[in-house]
Amino acid sequence: MLDWNEYRSEVMQRVGDLGKLAPDTLKGVMALGNAGNKTNLLGAKVRELIALACAVTTRCDGCIAVHAEAAVKAGATEEEIAEALGVAINLNAGAAVVYSARTLDAIKQLKA
Repeated sequence: MLDWNEYRSEVMQRVGDLGKLAPDTLKGVMALGNAGNKTNLLGAKVRELIALACAVTTRCDGCIAVHAEAAVKAGATEEEIAEALGVAINLNAGAAVVYSARTLDAIKQLKA
């Protein structure tokens, strides 16, 4: 398995490198990430649980590394994280069902 602490450190270093080359781009991404902090309607923990579920559905290891740490710091329990991951699993399965239906539609059109 991956050493997530080392990986997160390496990713953040490379993100820092990107920030030096494209500071406005990174500022824009940071603004998006911090937008929920202003209203705080969901709270940090819920936002991080959502971020983890999204990280799984987008298959982003860097996002997993960063948001896993943030979720734990925000007080998320392993059980809460597992529930959020269950949502991600369901959405991925649901997407496979939808794309299976689309595939069948394509096959029907080919046969017509």
